[in-house]
Amino acid sequence: MSDQQKYNFGMIGLGTMGRNLLLNIGDHGFAGAGYDKDATKGALLEEEGKDIKVKGFSDIKEFIASLTTPRAVMMLVPAGKIVDSVIEELLPLLDKGDILIDGGNSHFIDTNRRVDYLENQGYHFFGMGVSGGEEGARRGPSMMPGGDKDAYNVMKPILEAIAAKVDGAPCVTYIGQGSAGHFVKMVHNGIEYGLMQLISETYEILKTGLKLDNEAIGNIFVKWNEGRLQSFLIDITTDIFKYKAPGTDHLLLDDIKDEARAKGTGKWTSQAAMDLQSPIPTIDTAVAMRDLSKYKALREQAATLYSTSETEKLDVDQEKFLAELEEAFYFAMIVTYAQGMQMLSNASAEYNYGLNLSEIAKIWRGGCIIRSTFLNDIYNAYEENKELAHLLLDSAVAKTVNETTSGARSVISTAIASGIAVPAFAATLSYFDAFRSKRMPSNLIQAQRDFFGAHTYELIGKEGVFHTQWVPKN
Repeated sequence: MSDQQKYNFGMIGLGTMGRNLLLNIGDHGFAGAGYDKDATKGALLEEEGKDIKVKGFSDIKEFIASLTTPRAVMMLVPAGKIVDSVIEELLPLLDKGDILIDGGNSHFIDTNRRVDYLENQGYHFFGMGVSGGEEGARRGPSMMPGGDKDAYNVMKPILEAIAAKVDGAPCVTYIGQGSAGHFVKMVHNGIEYGLMQLISETYEILKTGLKLDNEAIGNIFVKWNEGRLQSFLIDITTDIFKYKAPGTDHLLLDDIKDEARAKGTGKWTSQAAMDLQSPIPTIDTAVAMRDLSKYKALREQAATLYSTSETEKLDVDQEKFLAELEEAFYFAMIVTYAQGMQMLSNASAEYNYGLNLSEIAKIWRGGCIIRSTFLNDIYNAYEENKELAHLLLDSAVAKTVNETTSGARSVISTAIASGIAVPAFAATLSYFDAFRSKRMPSNLIQAQRDFFGAHTYELIGKEGVFHTQWVPKN
């Protein structure tokens, strides 16, 4: 095979994401080769990319031989053992100095292990979170590469070319060493869980509380998406409220079972947050509600035991309440982002990632699932103060939060009093109220711990740790 027939980027896994990323690469003038055991996927790649230089392979040796050296190979395969098996299949075919990229949603702990394993053998490796779904992959995703910085710099021209652009700036940047890229993508997905749960609870308030029909609900989301709530998730929600399956006269949404699935990144975020002692209750609640939704049979049984009359329409001034609901969502959205950003800050210190939070917010503004207008405010906050300990301590953010808190309180209290479940909203407000408390009731917990376990406590204004015999010994 002559040099003219070779390709300067390889993709393993030609599912929707892998194929679309490779087509995106081809659109920007880079020659890309793709490998998949299923030959039909390679054929589809060539059919869709007939006007650009891309080629599909179903023989891995031919695929590797088609790449220019040093080779750059990206894996887009399901997280877990499959990634390890692909690596083991590749290594005998690669040379020292070749670059391997894991572009899937791998657990950051697995990425740490692979970084050590591959670097010790002389290969360049980095894990890269990719967000934006199939459309983002095709037209411009947000990408979060972390690990081998030299390898990233080699790939930087391609990655910057294919990334989404906001104000001309590509939505990709070097995140940090080790597993930083996959960790940041994991937290991104955790924030995504929180925002999606908040949107679904908003839908429940509009449908069950205000008794609005789908058209009216859709129109509200359209209006909100034209203002400060503008975001990818609200945007796609407006489309969902317009879609009717061919041959039907009602929304497809009404036919979808109320059981939400998950691939594990939300759970990983909650687990990692607990390890870091970084509270993210909105995300934790979102994960728990997806789990609860799966217990459909139990919920149906419980509905017969605890049945009440159908929730009556909320006795509110609808126009005023809708304005408060918009405030409530904005408030909860801000606090959800704040929880995620603090988790990133804590992880950066604990794992020595060296994260730049303003740059992370910057690349999240385009291409990714959690992109929103508010990310500009997050970027500005961390750009102005690189040492900002918590997003809620930024004066501009605090002003917005203060302006929207009353709406959140009104909506949440009204929903709860009416029996409408708003667990993510409630968790978000409780987190905020605890966060702004100079004094929490945790002193009682410390007293209890010392009482039953002699775990000791500290005293206000006095050095040292103390233990008390709380009741006389017999």
